[in-house]
Amino acid sequence: MHPNQPRAAAAATLSLTVTALFSTSLFAADQQLDPIVVTATRQATRTNELTSDVSVISREEIDQAGVSTLAQLLARQPGIQYVANGGEGTNSGVFIRGANTNQSIVLIDGQRIGSATTGSAALSRIPLNQIERIEILRGPASSLYGADAIGGVIQIFTRRGEGPARVNASTGYGSFNTSDTTIGVSGGSDLVSYAVQAGYLNTDGFSAIRNKRSIFYNSDRDGYYNKNLSANFAVRPAQGQEVGVNLLASKGSNQYDGNDFSAMGAAKNYNSDQTVGSYSIYSRNRLHQAWTSTLRLGRSTDQVKDYAGSFRDSTFRTDMDLLSWQNDIRLPVGEALLAAEYNKQRVSGSTEYSVSERTIRSLLAGWNASIDQHRLQLNLRRDDNSQFGGETTGSAAYGYQFTPEWRAHVSYGTAFRAPTFNELYFPASGFFAGGNPDLKPETAKNTEVGVNWEKAGHRFSAVVYNNELSDLIEYRPPTFAPVNVSEALLRGATFTYDGRFSDWGLGVAVDFLDPRNEENGPNKGNRLARRAEQQLSSYLTRILGNWEFRGEWKLVGDRYDDPANRIRMGGYGLVNLYADYRFERDWALFVRANNIFDKDYETANDYATAGANVFVGVRYAPR
Repeated sequence: MHPNQPRAAAAATLSLTVTALFSTSLFAADQQLDPIVVTATRQATRTNELTSDVSVISREEIDQAGVSTLAQLLARQPGIQYVANGGEGTNSGVFIRGANTNQSIVLIDGQRIGSATTGSAALSRIPLNQIERIEILRGPASSLYGADAIGGVIQIFTRRGEGPARVNASTGYGSFNTSDTTIGVSGGSDLVSYAVQAGYLNTDGFSAIRNKRSIFYNSDRDGYYNKNLSANFAVRPAQGQEVGVNLLASKGSNQYDGNDFSAMGAAKNYNSDQTVGSYSIYSRNRLHQAWTSTLRLGRSTDQVKDYAGSFRDSTFRTDMDLLSWQNDIRLPVGEALLAAEYNKQRVSGSTEYSVSERTIRSLLAGWNASIDQHRLQLNLRRDDNSQFGGETTGSAAYGYQFTPEWRAHVSYGTAFRAPTFNELYFPASGFFAGGNPDLKPETAKNTEVGVNWEKAGHRFSAVVYNNELSDLIEYRPPTFAPVNVSEALLRGATFTYDGRFSDWGLGVAVDFLDPRNEENGPNKGNRLARRAEQQLSSYLTRILGNWEFRGEWKLVGDRYDDPANRIRMGGYGLVNLYADYRFERDWALFVRANNIFDKDYETANDYATAGANVFVGVRYAPR
């Protein structure tokens, strides 16, 4: 694909969308209520009152994703690109507005997850069948959530229960000998609510390495299996009083291609077992008509064990303990947020770190208000880290409602990323110098302007942003010691539209991104690796009686796999189709076909992606 094709296609699609928007007479009859989200402010807020860039992925959209991975689902959202080292279960991540994969954070039911050695969350190990909805906050959010929220925040909410007891289940089979089954039960009353969900996925996969000249190439399939469980339980003994438990556990194993250089360089299949867990207990109490207190105690775990041929097995484990106390106080004007957090991170395993734990003590304050047509949000946070000292971040945003349909916002915020244990303390070996305990946090300063239009089930938004990053950490030759040397600039604009026309639905998101290396040196002005300058995601749905159809079209521009911009990966376009038939009130047959034109493409150099594939199943979900 020519580099200019995605830009031209994006412009053409946007033009057609706008023409359809203002020429059609098939507007939906009813005004849909704006969803309530919590990630953007840490307090329940309607989306039409926000001064930030937020998306919500519903359970319905998750069902239509089939056996897509979480990273692939996220990459269909505005402002997000993804990368993966092969198929199911392999290392994968997302770039939110061009930020590195370890410069955004992932929460599950308010509990942070991830590895303190790599700095990233294991998106490939979080099964879609356990998720009720996902909220995505784009832009720096350290003033709300602390370290690493440079690109944004992804919060995952597991399934909840309400109403009479009900069972849900689905099972299916597809390409690469893939099977996926889940079953759950949920229910609730004014006093108690509960939900338990279990699932199992297994696939033979495909060869992770596609380059036959690579020393790691192995033509056999690299399979993956995952078993998972979530549970949520809440008791409300009195009005305004709630105590609950949240749990998610996922355990899986994937094969990957490697080479231990012990048998004439022959490539081999290795295994990587990984367990990801998030467990918390909370008490939410209305202490006064204007004061609600939420106390949460939780732990998240991330353990990886690699079986690597003749080399000894390696294990890396992260345990993060969190204690937080948040107070939401309704004021005569607006609502205040006051919170304190204590986070302890420990690493263990086969690698001996000179320092194996750290603590972060945090205080944060915020204020949100809607005053006539004005929207305001202020946040300030102080994080004291036992490894590198203190860091203060803040943000300020202002919005204005011009008409019932039009609103706009402008914001400024700072953020930082804490150095990982690998970057700080990884032991030296051979020519590798090891970690650097003198590293400083990476920092960011972001400015953005946005405008939104909403009317009768139609939404349009445009956001322009400028994010300046400093003290980025790089591994520099010849010793490959990590140092604070780099600067980068992430500039871009995102345009989105979603609408309903009677039985039709239409959505399009167009992203323009300029991710540049700003450091003086040979790579100054180069594009950051694996980021495309243009991306388009669109969908079209149609309901016909008991049938529902969905088509998706995704265009991604060309990218470079290296900082020097010498290894170019071409742009690509994907078409996916989905259909379901509800043959009974609570039963549906469904089929999803991905990459139907069998496009050959890469998100990381030498790593394979799935060709044309199909998944067929049956779902039982009481309505």
